Amino acid sequence: MTAVPLGVPEVPARPVAPRRVSRQIQVGPVAVGGGAPVSVQSMTTTRTSDVGATLQQIAELTASGCQIVRVACPTQDDADVLATIARKSQIPVIADIHFQPKYVFAAIEAGCAAVRVNPGNIKKFDDQVKEIARAAGDHGTPIRIGVNAGSLDRRLLQKYGKATPEALVESALWEASLFEEHGFRDIKISVKHNDPVVMIEAYRQLAERCDYPLHLGVTEAGPAFQGTIKSAVAFGALLSRGIGDTIRVSLSAPPAEEVKVGIQILESLGLRQRRLEIVSCPSCGRAQVDVYKLAEEVTAGLDGMEVPLRVAVMGCVVNGPGEAREADLGVASGNGKGQIFVKGEVIKTVPESKIVETLIEEAMKLAERTSPAEQVS
Repeated sequence: MTAVPLGVPEVPARPVAPRRVSRQIQVGPVAVGGGAPVSVQSMTTTRTSDVGATLQQIAELTASGCQIVRVACPTQDDADVLATIARKSQIPVIADIHFQPKYVFAAIEAGCAAVRVNPGNIKKFDDQVKEIARAAGDHGTPIRIGVNAGSLDRRLLQKYGKATPEALVESALWEASLFEEHGFRDIKISVKHNDPVVMIEAYRQLAERCDYPLHLGVTEAGPAFQGTIKSAVAFGALLSRGIGDTIRVSLSAPPAEEVKVGIQILESLGLRQRRLEIVSCPSCGRAQVDVYKLAEEVTAGLDGMEVPLRVAVMGCVVNGPGEAREADLGVASGNGKGQIFVKGEVIKTVPESKIVETLIEEAMKLAERTSPAEQVS
């Protein structure tokens, strides 16, 4: 079988920016920081104590490309099942702890891959750092210091008046320093805010003042459309400066949608090998075919394809032939028909009614002729 070279490089020829130098931690088998690829996370929405539902959602997230999953642990019932979930999950499980420090110890003992703590709302957290550091160190469990604008320590709110970038950074570095006093540095940090502008500045300042790996997130980003825009803007601004080691897109939407958005952001920045990419024109008065319909139907027909394939769906003769020629597969449409391009060459002309099925058929042929190594995303 002859392998077909695809138009999308396996490794980006030009990284978007040199990665910020940071120390590296291990969240289970996933390396975070220290030059490791930027990983994508999400969080379950089930009651963690419902083991079946939680594991089912984790399986769905895994299938969507999620690499690390976080589960809430607000009750003793949740803490009691962490060991089962951590053992049966296909991806590393992080326990998300608020209010009760006893659940931090429970999560460590349960074998969770990491523990997220929110120092702003855990009672007497600072007084127990020594014990937490010892337990986490003994078990090799990383700690994420997760500072949120909505639950910032009252002392810092009084000092700064509101959750400013400086307040978020001071909170994170203060807590990190407490762990450092006990020799524990297996830490990653997040400083989340719902305003991308504040969030970007907070991470920029934090990146200058420490070498810990950073978990990026716009907290409470909103419904799917708004949250996607806010996250893409914030992550793009930071990742384009080399800042960020793992990401979580926070949407008021099913968790798998968060993962899809996160992966797409990384692919768009060249930080992850692109899989299927549809290049389609926005349409205009020159278009002589229904570009919207064609693009939607081609996207739906190729949904789930893992081969890094660039497909151009173009609606007129101005940019159409050029874009279709540069893609692995493409169509330049006009006058109710389309020229089908494969690897830069016109192979046939088909009526508009046959464009979608022809593109899907040719995409499958390319996929079959692609080497297994090239198919690995």
